[in-house]
Amino acid sequence: MPVKRLLDLLLPPECPACGRQDTPLCAACRGELERRLTEPPGVPIGLPARQPAGIAQLEWCAAYGGPARACLHALKYDGELRLVAPLGGVMARRWRQAAVGGEVLVPVPVHTERRRQRGFDQAELLASEVGSRLGLPIVPALQRTARTLAQHKLGRGARAGNMGGAFVARRDLRARLAGRWPVLVDDVVTTGATLEACATALHDAGAVAVSALTLARER
Repeated sequence: MPVKRLLDLLLPPECPACGRQDTPLCAACRGELERRLTEPPGVPIGLPARQPAGIAQLEWCAAYGGPARACLHALKYDGELRLVAPLGGVMARRWRQAAVGGEVLVPVPVHTERRRQRGFDQAELLASEVGSRLGLPIVPALQRTARTLAQHKLGRGARAGNMGGAFVARRDLRARLAGRWPVLVDDVVTTGATLEACATALHDAGAVAVSALTLARER
């Protein structure tokens, strides 16, 4: 019996947003995450927000609340990896619908200590799922050089300073960025400070443009 099927029998999945049994993400909650699929690129949710510096295009699927928040919390803090496929699928569909440019996917890395604690990097898993659906290569080109405070624990004014200099491009992968258009992949964007820091590192490595894709965006 496949491991996934055995896991589902022993620990049946449950939609983290509504509690429906036997599915990691029910159709109704998935629909909430897909509400932007038919909207044109760059349409904001709620109050208008500025474009992060250095980012040519930022796309996301849902506001950071309701099903999006519940799913990301379950993925990151409860280790519900069965959410990777449906969440990555929603992200891939949004990018296929709205993308302008983009040649490779670059996950926004967590610090190595945080990855060790969780046993995985959620952005890396989501990027892998998106890449497999879109036929785009994954280039783990960024390295986190400092363990920063979680952005959600800080006020908006402190978030930009929290990320300053936190990322560099890996020397062994810089050649795969030069002259190309990478797309950063992360779970959620708040002020955009993380994406700005990552974009700076990618531009320094020779990227001609940088875009970004996340599941959710904070209002």
